[in-house]
Amino acid sequence: MKTMYKLLLKSILLIAFLKITPSFAQNKPNIIFILADDYGYGEVGIYGADNYKTPNIDKLATTGLKFNHCYTGSLCGPSRAMLLTGRHPFRTGATNQDATGQFTPQAETMIPKMLKKAGYVSASIGKWGQLPLTPSDFDFDEYLAFKGSGIYWNTQAKGKEYLLNGATVALKDNEYMPDLMHKKSVDFMARNKNKPFFLYYSLSHVHTEILPTPDSKPNSKNLYYDNIAYMDKLIGKLMTSLDSLKLRENTLVIFMGDNGTANGYADVATINGKRLIGEKGSMKEGGALVPLIANWKGTTPNGKVTNLMVESTDFFPTFMELSGVKTTDNVLDGESILPEIKGQKKDHRTWIFNQLARNWYVRELNWKLNQAGELFDMTKSPFEEILVPSDSKDKDAIDARVRLQKRLDLINPAAGIVDTGDGTGKHAKEQRTKNK
Repeated sequence: MKTMYKLLLKSILLIAFLKITPSFAQNKPNIIFILADDYGYGEVGIYGADNYKTPNIDKLATTGLKFNHCYTGSLCGPSRAMLLTGRHPFRTGATNQDATGQFTPQAETMIPKMLKKAGYVSASIGKWGQLPLTPSDFDFDEYLAFKGSGIYWNTQAKGKEYLLNGATVALKDNEYMPDLMHKKSVDFMARNKNKPFFLYYSLSHVHTEILPTPDSKPNSKNLYYDNIAYMDKLIGKLMTSLDSLKLRENTLVIFMGDNGTANGYADVATINGKRLIGEKGSMKEGGALVPLIANWKGTTPNGKVTNLMVESTDFFPTFMELSGVKTTDNVLDGESILPEIKGQKKDHRTWIFNQLARNWYVRELNWKLNQAGELFDMTKSPFEEILVPSDSKDKDAIDARVRLQKRLDLINPAAGIVDTGDGTGKHAKEQRTKNK
């Protein structure tokens, strides 16, 4: 009888404990990662853009944390591989637009596989681009993906259909892909509001082909502006949905550009009348420097601006720390920025490494050293990169060269997977067309 009484008491206590104690998974914050396509530093209002207004993106910064120095691969494929694996191109082989599609799930772990260990459900909505296979092959639980980049309407050759969890679905007449992506994203959040979730929201905007949006006026003279405005509007709607679901205080929202402004629009992406040096595909500042904003209501300090040196490989370890996952399969190159997001003080590296094809550099706040041994004074960046003479007697320059060379020697990218492209990082077919 005593044994039965003890078992009954234990059962009652266990039931009571489960009722008042949230599960390990339920305590985890949600993560929404919004990745804008070909959207550069000089196109965001809060970064000082002369020609674009982005009130909803700006609000994420004024109520959150704005990063002044975030760097990533200067082309779509390598950039996304860095972000999702937390590893540099010389480790994954994702050194150019074609090679990015060649690594395998057996060789590379992406963020959703790691988060699954902590009970997260995940979705990839939007561009999968140059990445291999499908999102589900890399452990996303559900996905919407389309062919190529810059898909908006079914009038486009690659916009006739899309993949939805492995099924081919026709994009309907007058159905706007960005609106469909928004709808699927909100649906995913609503269905999983009682679980920790990771939403990788990879936008169509503002990759070419630039077409009228549903809000464009007939004969609009600035469709590119219309597209940025529509993207900003959708981000505002997403935040409104997050508020309606009462998830805002338990969700970390990251907004980032995947690389710099595309060449056709870089001349207009000015700040205080100045053009950034370089553009998409370039190893100069305008190619890899991207907008980055973190917003977590009640956690990120409101309106703070940071000069922390951040690279896109940093998100993998950041989300590991956020979710409580301790180990992963591969060597990571990134370093967690979660303390900065939370407004805490912690030592962080003072440099970033960046690579495209057979070109790379190490970048500090005021100096940059590339694979050719060229040292640049970056004090006037992002508008100028001043080549320092190799025989300079300036002590700061000499010290910087020694310091950065030691860093490059330790990273040793030349010992990794060698790029087999033409050195530009672009698709081989693009180069063949250009050379005809």
